[in-house]
Amino acid sequence: MRVQHAILVGLLLVSFVFVAASPGILVGPAEPAHPSMALPVFITKTKSTNWGGYAVTGPSGSVTMVSGSWVEPKVVGSCPSSARYASFWVGIDGYSSSTVEQTGTDVDCSGGQAAYYAWYEFYPAASVNIGSVPIHPGDVISAKVTSSGASFKVSLTDATTRKSFSITKTVGGAKRDSAEWIVESPEICSTTCTIAKLTDFGTADLKGTNEATVSGTTAHIGKFSTVVEITLMNSSNTKVRAMPSALSSGGSSFTVVWKSA
Repeated sequence: MRVQHAILVGLLLVSFVFVAASPGILVGPAEPAHPSMALPVFITKTKSTNWGGYAVTGPSGSVTMVSGSWVEPKVVGSCPSSARYASFWVGIDGYSSSTVEQTGTDVDCSGGQAAYYAWYEFYPAASVNIGSVPIHPGDVISAKVTSSGASFKVSLTDATTRKSFSITKTVGGAKRDSAEWIVESPEICSTTCTIAKLTDFGTADLKGTNEATVSGTTAHIGKFSTVVEITLMNSSNTKVRAMPSALSSGGSSFTVVWKSA
């Protein structure tokens, strides 16, 4: 069995609506305004069976960096005997393309025991665990993906333990047309592939600096005009599994709340 962290959200969207972004509903700490970009007039809201969080889209070849930070959540209560998985990551591509270049951490339950670890993936290649950076609940994690043509560098740092990792790979056919900050219910593949049950992580706090570079402009998530808010749903689209908050007033931060396995 292997965990395939990246599923193409573009193949799994079931509905979307456009809603106006209003300062009255934004939450989180105040942040300095970007000097040249206003918050988006519209945010696309959509649903997915495996991703929850935010994405920013751009023309093909325009996305050259994504960075984010979060606090590693802790399993709420005790782990059940059946397996649960939750992945927290930043990445380029995958929203509407067939590759994903990403790195992040997991909060899993296996055999009744909690497991915390870091990983990277250049999908469609399989994910690789980062054993040199042990992960613990409460650790402050920062991650970054940069691209130059077909070359991608993923970097992950545990600011609490001061351990870090990076690797560069070439990915053929990458469109570089989206950046993501995601909580994922990953696909589990053995002889067949199924979307995993979601670990109860309580609340994932992505209240650091979450930025992207699109068409040469580096800015917080909410400063772009092509922001997508993604709600993680069950396969029948009848129950919320994880819900992202609105973006903070500066457009950089948000939380994702676990709702259902």
